[in-house]
Amino acid sequence: MLGQMEALGFQLQQEAVLQTLTDDVVKSSEIEGDTLDVQQVRSSVARRLGLDVGGVVAADRHVEGVVEMMLDATRHYDRALTADRLCAWHASLFPTGRSGMRRIQVGAWRDDSTGPMQVVSGSVGHERVHYEAPAAGRLEEEMTAFLEWFEGADADHDPVIKAGLAHLWFVTIHPFDDGNGRIARAIADLALARSERSAQRFYSMSSQIRQERAAYYDILERTQRGPLEVTPWMEWFLACLTRAIDSAQTTLAAVLTKARFWQTLGTAPINERQRLMLNRLLGGFEGRLTTSKWATLAKCSSDTALRDILELVERGILMRNPGRGRSTSYSLAEMK
Repeated sequence: MLGQMEALGFQLQQEAVLQTLTDDVVKSSEIEGDTLDVQQVRSSVARRLGLDVGGVVAADRHVEGVVEMMLDATRHYDRALTADRLCAWHASLFPTGRSGMRRIQVGAWRDDSTGPMQVVSGSVGHERVHYEAPAAGRLEEEMTAFLEWFEGADADHDPVIKAGLAHLWFVTIHPFDDGNGRIARAIADLALARSERSAQRFYSMSSQIRQERAAYYDILERTQRGPLEVTPWMEWFLACLTRAIDSAQTTLAAVLTKARFWQTLGTAPINERQRLMLNRLLGGFEGRLTTSKWATLAKCSSDTALRDILELVERGILMRNPGRGRSTSYSLAEMK
């Protein structure tokens, strides 16, 4: 896969990295039930990578914090993982000092002041405890051991194996009041980047874990409740990694499709609004493209949007879908 991406050239590689990192940030949060605005995430990632994607939207503090953590893990994979760095990641995830309505310890290990750290599901009165983490008094010792192992030059540990073990070990210690799952996945991504000696990400473990969320939580619970025999977890993690890399071919295909589309157009005149909207359509536009949506997204009047659209229809770039009046919508025509 890396060989295929190298053959695409720098610009298309960056497009693939942007898509992968956007998916990684969005899906890692979705695993925890937190839905982020995809366009805000994409704009935040693009700005940090120095990419001009057009139609940039402002991102709120929460989105900026999640993006900052994920990019620090992968873009700076060669920097040491320390307690300070982990605490900085945690602070970036919770810029308001709250998880939902609940105030939490931010940028510091938990103190269990409200009781033991438990992973719980179910409604009030019908809770099910899936896991109880080590007591707060053990965290300093446990995290010191974890970080010394992670940064140790142990020749017996393959870096990909280390990624899976680090994910499990960190989320089992559960050192923070919240955000442990997202940070565990960021640590795994850091280790995987080290294994490839590359900051460029062309596959997303978090996207694959999101697809297999039930199996992910099931294998974690079975491993943590048992005698900590880690082989079943590692078998699942490595199989999930394989599926993530296979799934990345879909992203690669989308990038190639976009490249062929613009090559086919050649030097044909396209204004910035049209370029923006065509890229949105090529990137998997949600719903049906109407004149009103074009006007909103391209920040122009309805009359200007209609002129832009009809010009592309006349040139065979867009096609009108069945339906008239207010239901009139458009899609990309098949390019020859």
